[in-house]
Amino acid sequence: MSNSFSNQFRSVIEWQDPKPETLFEKWTESGDEIKNASKLIINPGQGCLFVYEGKVEGVFEEEGLYDLKTENIPFWTTIKNVMYKFESAHKVGIFFYRKADMQNIRWGTPSPITYKDPVYNFPVGLGAYGNFSFRITKPVDFFTNVIAGDAYYPVKEIQKVILSRITQPISDFLANASFSYTEIDKHRNEIASFSKTSCTSIFDELGFELLDFRIEGTSFDEETKTRIGRIADMSAEAQAMKELGVSYQDYQQLEALKNMAKNEGGGNIGMQMGAGLGMGQMLGNMMNNQNGQNQEQQASQQQSTPPQSSAQNDDPMQKLEKLKKMFDAGFIDEQEYKQKKQEILSQF
Repeated sequence: MSNSFSNQFRSVIEWQDPKPETLFEKWTESGDEIKNASKLIINPGQGCLFVYEGKVEGVFEEEGLYDLKTENIPFWTTIKNVMYKFESAHKVGIFFYRKADMQNIRWGTPSPITYKDPVYNFPVGLGAYGNFSFRITKPVDFFTNVIAGDAYYPVKEIQKVILSRITQPISDFLANASFSYTEIDKHRNEIASFSKTSCTSIFDELGFELLDFRIEGTSFDEETKTRIGRIADMSAEAQAMKELGVSYQDYQQLEALKNMAKNEGGGNIGMQMGAGLGMGQMLGNMMNNQNGQNQEQQASQQQSTPPQSSAQNDDPMQKLEKLKKMFDAGFIDEQEYKQKKQEILSQF
């Protein structure tokens, strides 16, 4: 017999001090204990099922003291007759269950939920975690459909039942949503509410009600993190090129010349020198082309606005400032930066 049950007096059936993690527990393992019992005690927050020959014969949901010998209840008359006639302890059982609300039960997705990002159009693997609360509303259905006659059923088992059914609505919601992975966290309450509502009828058939379901945080799998990192790098480069007035085509040409110089090795000095001269010319063009790109904008300004002089356009200080920004943005390496810097300084 479980230590959580009263065994000081064989005449009393009671579920004393059940463990917090226990949801259902069978009381008896000896037929004599049931036959000799004279009282049934249902404590606050508890319920009780009487099972005979694998069938639930009665449910007690009201707390109180039931006198098995004198209580004038037809159901108990039937129970007493059964208890005194059965031969095997395995034919009859009394199951206590927790009727009180189970609150703040932790959950987490066992594997990433996959969906396609509607903005960036790549697959996303999303993990989520949070907590939920639930209540057993139909103990007979819960005992039949979920517990299936097990003598002991802990709260952690219900986590598996809920997660196995609620992850699909989360996936469906994300697949049909119009927001990207960057907006997941600010829509957590919306996702949780949709998922809880979608599973209401499913959990009702199983015999319990999900009182609340919360998503506290999210995370991405490694493949998704890699994709996100690439997008972030490309966005930073695009912003840096925009600020410097560098076209993507110029950037690609510069990268091609740099790769050419690195990959040629020491076997072809002429090609290395050619690539180096090409990079120098490209850097000069990239630093000066912003003025040409702004000609149309300057032409639309009021005539009273004086145009920039060629001396201003060729100001070494402006060139040095722009060169430093290109170096900080990673468009050129340290050697290229120092070489071009020296060329500009020589103009003073």
